[in-house]
Amino acid sequence: MLDTGETREPILEVNNIEVIYNHVILVLKGVSLTVRERGITALLGGNGAGKTTTLKAISNLLHSERGEVTKGSIVYRGERVQHLDPAALVKTGVIQVMEGRHCFEHLTIEENLRTGAYTRRDGRGAVEADLEMVYSYFPRLKERRKSQAGYTSGGEQQMCAIGRALMSRPETILLDEPSMGLAPQLVEQIFEIVKAVNEGEGVAFLLAEQNTNVALRYAHSGYILESGRVVMEGTAQALRENDDVKEFYLGMSDKGRRSFRDVRSYRRRKRWLS
Repeated sequence: MLDTGETREPILEVNNIEVIYNHVILVLKGVSLTVRERGITALLGGNGAGKTTTLKAISNLLHSERGEVTKGSIVYRGERVQHLDPAALVKTGVIQVMEGRHCFEHLTIEENLRTGAYTRRDGRGAVEADLEMVYSYFPRLKERRKSQAGYTSGGEQQMCAIGRALMSRPETILLDEPSMGLAPQLVEQIFEIVKAVNEGEGVAFLLAEQNTNVALRYAHSGYILESGRVVMEGTAQALRENDDVKEFYLGMSDKGRRSFRDVRSYRRRKRWLS
């Protein structure tokens, strides 16, 4: 039986949130979503749809960009968390891997990974054990452990960013655009690692991704954002099989692959919003 994750308990619930920038610009308009325990949830949509803003709203990183959640609630394990500062949220088990593979370029790969355990108080032995755990999922990082991060490849930096998040011992990782700028082979490799970490460590993922095709192959469920609103949601299998998703996000129709010019007609039709 296919595991869709629907029987698992909700761990993160975003309830009808609105986000405003600079006190006037409404970016998110009543967004609701659920991340289930030990599940992979995909947040899909084009550039500017509101995916990154949703992740930053959850991780409380909006204030640095003059944004704020003005309505709704964000609940983690039954507790409202939208007023926690980002460091306190990490201690509850939620951490974000930012878009763009942010690493400390002047530090080595291993030094970068160790910074992820900075707030832990469970002893050196536990940190060393988790470092080896990270290397087991990312053998390439072990090979490059003494290399300065700024001189490693984009794929290695993405692995380093995810590995550093794992060093904080999270329950939930918010992963923003993991495929951006990577070759297709590396994208598959990153998603295989996400799947392995999810299954092996029980870490839940909420991943914002433009590559709908890859994301829906690895996720259990998904939400599609358009102009700051959720326009479709469901299991990953149901979304993959949906005609509108196939036509407008996977580039497929009954007549085969559509051209970009044809796909753009979606903006005029908006069949699922009518």
